[in-house]
Amino acid sequence: MHSIGETGRDSGLGVSALRFYDRAGVLVPARVDPATGYRWYAPEQLDEARLLARLRQAGMPLADIRLVLAGWSGGDTGLVPRLLDAHLRRLERELADARGALATVRALLGPKENTMTTTTRTARLTLPAAEFAAALDAVRFAVGGDPELPVLGGILFDAEGTGLHLVATDRYRMAVARASTTGHGGERVQLTVPAPLVDAMRALLGDGSTAVLTVDGDGVELETEGRRVAGRGLGEEFPDYRRLMQLPEGRRIALDVPALRRALAAQGGERCALVLTDTVTVADDACAADADLDGDRVGVNPALLLDALAAGEDMLLEYVGPKAPLVLLRRGTEDAFSLLMPCTLDA
Repeated sequence: MHSIGETGRDSGLGVSALRFYDRAGVLVPARVDPATGYRWYAPEQLDEARLLARLRQAGMPLADIRLVLAGWSGGDTGLVPRLLDAHLRRLERELADARGALATVRALLGPKENTMTTTTRTARLTLPAAEFAAALDAVRFAVGGDPELPVLGGILFDAEGTGLHLVATDRYRMAVARASTTGHGGERVQLTVPAPLVDAMRALLGDGSTAVLTVDGDGVELETEGRRVAGRGLGEEFPDYRRLMQLPEGRRIALDVPALRRALAAQGGERCALVLTDTVTVADDACAADADLDGDRVGVNPALLLDALAAGEDMLLEYVGPKAPLVLLRRGTEDAFSLLMPCTLDA
């Protein structure tokens, strides 16, 4: 017999997902300890769990997965191929519909894109090195790594007035921080700096010194204590992050950050359920959207939330609603925060 932890690890489903599929009657453990409620799986069920993981990865609905597993375990050689073929045809139809919708979107965007002009701007900013370093550290975790979206593989430097905003996003989360500046005070200047160049800048920044940041067109240079690093920014337009920040006011909940980190670290899989009352806790069953618990429930990716919690020990969570981004910020500051998109709880 395999424990639920072993089965989750070897199948790629995770412990929380296995609990959900047990309740849903899709993959019921061979034995449940009557005293502890602990689940045990027979050796042949590991193959079923692996198959289940791949079917979910392919986006197959739960109802069809039940039939596939039943047909496969029962040796039905005709039903399973028909279900797989039907699902593939459904995906192809959805892809065709998506292509048509995106073609319409491109046609609508075309006139607007043709009227856009690129303006070369320059700026020379002086920043406290420690403050600049802290701002970079506050957003670096949210840099994207998708090769299909190279513009998200950097940090936006957005200088306006006496402040420099730093912004990073990988679509699922966004981090924003601000550093005070002198020497510019002019019109808005933006440049997206690639992550390797950002890391090189961060390595130069020490405590108690000042740094001079120069932007000239798509070139950028940082100089501090006689050392300098320079390079070129990414050529594409960064998303308008200010629009993404236009959220209604929510309720703020103080976080027990050490306890929340421990609970998140113990989670398996790519989602968990947070229970929001006067505090924020992690539910035992990640996918149980209908559990009989008080408080609001919202799904999150535990690894992404752990990244956001690295910002400090005294943090707040601002909750707007189950479909709105969660806002995480340090108590006493509004200049550095991160947004985290929720995920569905109905695995």
